[in-house]
Amino acid sequence: MFPEQNRQETMERDDTTGHYDPGTIEAKWQRVWADERAFHVPNPALDELERDRRKTYVLEMLPYPSGELHMGHVKNYTLGDVVTHVRRRMGYDVLRPMGYDAFGLPSENAAIKEGGHPGVITRRNIVAIREQMHRMGWAIDWGREVSTCEPEYYRWTQWLFLRFFERGLAYRKEAPVKWCPNDQTVLANEQVVDGRCERCGAEVEAKSLTQWFFKITDYADALLDEMELLESWPERVLTMQRNWIGRSQGARVVFKVEGSGEELPVFTTRPDTLFGATFFVLAPEHPLVEELVRGGGHEAEVREYVRRAASRSAVEREEKEKDGVFTGRFAVNPVNGETIPIWVADYVLMEYGTGAIMAVPAHDERDHAFAEKYGLEIRQVVAPAEGEAEPGAYVAHTEHERLVNSAQFSGMPAPQGKEAIVAWLAEQGLGEPTIGYRLRDWLLSRQRYWGAPIPVVHCDACGVVPVPDSELPVVLPEVEDYVPKGRSPLAAAEEWVATACPSCGAAARRETDTMDTFVDSSWYFIRYCDPHNDRAPFDRAIADYWLPVNQYIGGVEHAVLHLLYARFFTKVMNDIGLVGFREPFARLFTQGMIHYRGAKMSKSKGNVIDPNAYIERFGADAVRLYILFMGPADQDIEWQDAGIEGMHRFLKKLWRAVLEQAGKERAEAATPLARKAHETIAKVTDDVDRRFVFNTPIAAVMELVNELGRAPDDPAARFAAETAVSLIQPYAPHVAEELWSRLGRERLWDEPWPRADPALLERETVEVVVQVNGKVRERLHVPPGTASEELLALALASERVRAHLDGRELRKQIVVPGKLVSLVV
Repeated sequence: MFPEQNRQETMERDDTTGHYDPGTIEAKWQRVWADERAFHVPNPALDELERDRRKTYVLEMLPYPSGELHMGHVKNYTLGDVVTHVRRRMGYDVLRPMGYDAFGLPSENAAIKEGGHPGVITRRNIVAIREQMHRMGWAIDWGREVSTCEPEYYRWTQWLFLRFFERGLAYRKEAPVKWCPNDQTVLANEQVVDGRCERCGAEVEAKSLTQWFFKITDYADALLDEMELLESWPERVLTMQRNWIGRSQGARVVFKVEGSGEELPVFTTRPDTLFGATFFVLAPEHPLVEELVRGGGHEAEVREYVRRAASRSAVEREEKEKDGVFTGRFAVNPVNGETIPIWVADYVLMEYGTGAIMAVPAHDERDHAFAEKYGLEIRQVVAPAEGEAEPGAYVAHTEHERLVNSAQFSGMPAPQGKEAIVAWLAEQGLGEPTIGYRLRDWLLSRQRYWGAPIPVVHCDACGVVPVPDSELPVVLPEVEDYVPKGRSPLAAAEEWVATACPSCGAAARRETDTMDTFVDSSWYFIRYCDPHNDRAPFDRAIADYWLPVNQYIGGVEHAVLHLLYARFFTKVMNDIGLVGFREPFARLFTQGMIHYRGAKMSKSKGNVIDPNAYIERFGADAVRLYILFMGPADQDIEWQDAGIEGMHRFLKKLWRAVLEQAGKERAEAATPLARKAHETIAKVTDDVDRRFVFNTPIAAVMELVNELGRAPDDPAARFAAETAVSLIQPYAPHVAEELWSRLGRERLWDEPWPRADPALLERETVEVVVQVNGKVRERLHVPPGTASEELLALALASERVRAHLDGRELRKQIVVPGKLVSLVV
C-alpha cells in the first residue's frame, strides 16, 4: 500500500534487452558483498597500531529495536553510507559498525504493547532490522555487530559501573525524583522535556525515592571547557549543552534560621539585590522543611501543602498561579540583619540551585506575583541609570543601572556593587564568590525489568557491596510478570534476589533496579572496536587507534541525553586510564527529520512511511537517492511520493545512457562533455568530502547524465558514462556495480575515487546573468576575469537589456564579477 495513491505501474524486468530491474540487481550485489565480506575492516596487529595509516571511523547512532526501521533511520544510515564509500575509495580503512540499543523503555514498552516477552520481541525485531539493513545495501562491517541486551555486552556495562562506584562516581541516596506515571519509573532530569516524559509524553510527577546516581556534576567544567577539543559540532548542540550545564558566576550566600542558627545557603547570580530580599522560599522537597515546622504551630498546614505539591507535575508547578504556605519561622538576611519570613512554595524546584531562594520581589516576576498575593514587602534596590523603573518587577537590567536602598552600597553601579557586596560577605564569613550549575547528577536507576541489573548487593552488616568482577555478568533473570507496577519486577524474583554477601558471606539481597539504557549507549562506540574481547570491555591500544569517532551522525534530540552522557563516560574512562582520549566524537552531524502530511513521522499520528514497501516498488537505490535528494540533510524535509518516482525514472535514464556506451572505447578528449565530467567530479567531491552536503551532488550527476544523453557520440561519452556511474556509487551502489560490470570493469566499491583534471576545470568563458529589477533579461558569455566596468558596459549594450530599460533612470547597479550584473531602474 502506498500513501495517497495506488498507481498501476509495472516494473520493467531485466531481460535480454537489458532493461533496469532493481529487485534482481540489488539481490545479486548484496549476495556478492556478503560472500566477499566486502566492508569488513580488521583491526591491525598490535605491533602495527602505532604506524601511520589512513583510517577513519564513521558511525551513526545505533537504533532502538522497538520495531522495524522507518524513513528517519533510512536517512541517517544512508548519510553514513555515502561518507563511508567515498572515504573507502579515497584510500582510507573505514570502520563502520552496527549494533542495537536493545535494553530500556522503547524496547520494553513495545513488547508490553504487543503482549510478548521483551527478550523475545527485541531479538525478533533485531532480525527484521538486520534484514532491512541488508536490503538497503549499507556498507556495514557485520563482524562487529553488538546488542546491548546480550550478557557478553552488559557484563562490561556492569564492570564499568563498578569502576565508577570505586571512584565515588556512582552512589545511592534518597532524593526527590521525577516519576513517569505511565512508564512507572523515575526519569533523569534530561529525560523530562517541558515537564513531560520525553519518551511517552506523560506529565511527570514528583516523588522521594532512594536511587542510584552518576556524579556527572564533577565533570561540569570539563564538559564545558573541553568543547574546544571538538573539531566540528553544530553550534546549536553545543549551545544546548552549555545551557543545560548552566554554569553561571555568582555568590553563595548564607542565611540563618532565627533562633536556631541553622544555615540556609542560597546561590544567586545577583548578590547586588540582597538588600531587596524581603522573604525566603524553600522548595517543598527541601530536607529542612520538616525540621523547621516541627512543633511550631504550622505543621499540619505545611505538610498538607508539601503533600499536594508532590502530586503536581512540573508543568503544573510552572504554569499555575503562584502559591505557598508560611512556615512560622524567619531567616536572617546577612547583609542587614533583617528577619524575613520563610515560606514553602512549589515554584521553587529542588533541582535548581540549593532548593532555596532569597526572594527579591522588586526584581523577579515570580517573586513579585507571590509577594502581591500574600501582601509581602516589595523593595526596589536596583534602578535605571536615568529615570524611574516601570511598575511591576524591574527586570530589564542594564550594565549602567545603579543600587538604591542598599545601605553603604547605594549609588554604586550595579556591577561594582555586586563585587563589593560579595567581598564584604566574605570578610564576615557569610558568603563567597562561587560558580553555580544547572546540571544535576545523572539518575540512572529504573524500576523496570528490561535493563542491565545493577551489580551490587545489600547486606545488613556491610551495607552496599559490589559484586566481584569474577561473578559478572549478573544475568537478568526470567520473570513471569515484567509489567511495571511502581517497583522493579525483579523484586518478585525471590530466588534471584536472595544471595550471599561477597564481603562477609551473610544473607544479602541483590539490587532490583536496572540501569537506564543511556548507560549502555554511553560506551558502545568503543566496544565496536574490540567487540569479541572476553577479558576486558576493549583493548586500550585498539580503542586509541580508532577513536575518537571521526564522523558521528544522529539526531539533535540527543544533545543533552546520549551526547552529554557519552562525553561524560569518556572523560571518566580517560581519568581511569582505560582510554587515551577525552572526547568520543570529533565531528558531529545532526540530520533533519522526515515529515509527512505536515508533521513529523509518528506511529501515533498514522503518518509513518514503510521503507519496505518503497523498496519493493522502486528498489533500494531509488529510496537511498531520494532520501538525500529531498533537500539539505540537516533540515526537516516533507516526503513526496512523486519525488521517489522521479528518482526511479532517473535511474532508468542512467541505465540506458550508460549501456549505450558499453561497447565503445574510452578516449581522452578535451571536449565540452569531458569538461562537464571533470567539473562534476570536482563538485561531488567538494560537496561530500569538504562541505558535507548530499543533495547537490545528486543534481550534479543528473546534469552530467543529461549532457551525456544529448551527446552520445562525443569522443568523451564513454568517460562521461564511467564518471557518472563512479560518482553515483555511494548513493546507489547496486545499480552502479551492475553498470560498472557491464562496462567491463570490476569491484567499483574498491575503485579509487575519481580525480578532476585541473586543466579541464578552466573555462574559456563564464556565464554572467544580467537582471533588470530582479528578473533575468540576458546571459553574457565572457572570458573569466572580465572586469566589472566591462561587464556593466556589455550589459547596457545588450538589446534585450535596453528594451527593459526603456530610457528609464538607472538608480542602482550591482556587479559580481564572473556571476551577476543587477540593474535597478
